[in-house]
Amino acid sequence: MNARVQGDSLPRRGIAHRTRGHGHGPITRLMSPSDLGQRLKPFVFLDTFSIGREAMSALADMPLHPHSGIATVTVFTEGEARYSDPELGTGTLTYGGVEWMRAGSGVWHGKEISPGDAAWMQGFQLWLALPAELENAAPVSCYIEAAGMRHSGPAHVIIGSYEGVQSPVPAPAGINYLLVTLKAGQHWTYRPPTGHTVGWLALAKGGLQADGPIRSGEMVVFESSEAPIVLHAAEGQDAVFVLGSAVPHPHDLHLGYYSVHTSSAALEKGERRIAELERTLRASGDRRTAVGTIPVFR
Repeated sequence: MNARVQGDSLPRRGIAHRTRGHGHGPITRLMSPSDLGQRLKPFVFLDTFSIGREAMSALADMPLHPHSGIATVTVFTEGEARYSDPELGTGTLTYGGVEWMRAGSGVWHGKEISPGDAAWMQGFQLWLALPAELENAAPVSCYIEAAGMRHSGPAHVIIGSYEGVQSPVPAPAGINYLLVTLKAGQHWTYRPPTGHTVGWLALAKGGLQADGPIRSGEMVVFESSEAPIVLHAAEGQDAVFVLGSAVPHPHDLHLGYYSVHTSSAALEKGERRIAELERTLRASGDRRTAVGTIPVFR
């Protein structure tokens, strides 16, 4: 049963599931399209990364790889990363900044950002399943630095619209994704828009109390409901987390190794385009920029 929020006539959203995922070096996989992604679509994949200076060479070792049918969203909770793209410019992403890539019909990427000067880098990469009208559309990518993002109270609005604040990220409608820092002991209530029955949270640092305790490194899934998500940061340390809510994705997920589509025909089209791009990519020569990044190939 949902509890009621003190002083509020609406029920409080309960926690239905929690996970710590499984790690591989500095990266922890919290959600994949074949597990929680089936339940939380359009949110279908979530990695959290936590990388010290001595391990940052792991980013340079990451191979180029393809995607189709999805959008990826990368945010940083600590540290910084540099981007460099002849079409999109150069700059630095810090807390609240965003790398957005709508793979659509197909892209190859994996080396488009590099570590900055900070000794520690932490953040999240999220995949979104795209609606049918966008899953094979032309790719779009952008970098929006922290100064260009908007916030409502403690919440940076990474995707969507919350309390009248609209994100500049060109994401599909019906999805909210927030980056939030609550001061130790602070209370905060997220009231999802109408129809946003999907809800989850992943905690990077600190501790939270919701329907029960949420500990650093955990991802929790809330009950399917439009009820508020009521949070209280534990004493002693600020709580830093990402929170997603959405209208449920209405399609079954058709999965390739790096692709998610709404139908087998759309998946086949995306994978065919990926193969075409690979041949062009191999013929394109050295695309590395002066700072060592390799722009997204689309």
